Amino acid sequence: MTIKSFWLDPYATSHTTQVKNVVGNDIELNSTIFFAFSGGQESDEGSIGGYPVIAAKKTALSITYTLPEGHQLEVGQSVDVLINGERRQRLMRLHFAAELVLELFYKTYGDITKIGAHISQDKSRIDFFWPESITNILPDLATKANEIILEDHQIQTGFDDEPNERRYWKIEGFSKVPCGGTHVRSTAEIGTIRLKRVNIGKGKERVEIYLDDAGDKVNTL
Repeated sequence: MTIKSFWLDPYATSHTTQVKNVVGNDIELNSTIFFAFSGGQESDEGSIGGYPVIAAKKTALSITYTLPEGHQLEVGQSVDVLINGERRQRLMRLHFAAELVLELFYKTYGDITKIGAHISQDKSRIDFFWPESITNILPDLATKANEIILEDHQIQTGFDDEPNERRYWKIEGFSKVPCGGTHVRSTAEIGTIRLKRVNIGKGKERVEIYLDDAGDKVNTL
């Protein structure tokens, strides 16, 4: 098992730990702040022991990192883990924005079926089965989401099942949702968001979520 320090402090951008296992270019650490792709959230970017991380993979309760050919890391060695803090911040904001929008879909329109999700540093998206265009409902949904964001609710996180690392996020009076990603501490940190509809095929709809920061320009449909 890898101790996932990114749950203890999702704002940390540096961390010192020890190498737990080495198999060729793949290593495991005793603990880590470097998130590996899971639940649609992209992996962090950064380095371990001065070597850039090429890939990060979550397997059961452990995380394996792939380093460049010829790295010199050894079991027991102390290493510094560094991640791109700006990227992490945007991933956390867009991750929770997607969680919030999805919950509003559930609460407003009932038992929809999500078929995919992806969170990058530029946008997040949710795919689901839907019989018609969602264009007309997005303005109201965006308004509701931004109202919740601006109310500055505390986002609580924790374990429902610690041995199996099953986690949740919760906003009192709104929802409690299973999720193992990284999260900001409050909704206000997200900032206002914009939604865009994408048609991905008959009976399927996609909503893309953008942060309303300077330079993030997109036309909403």
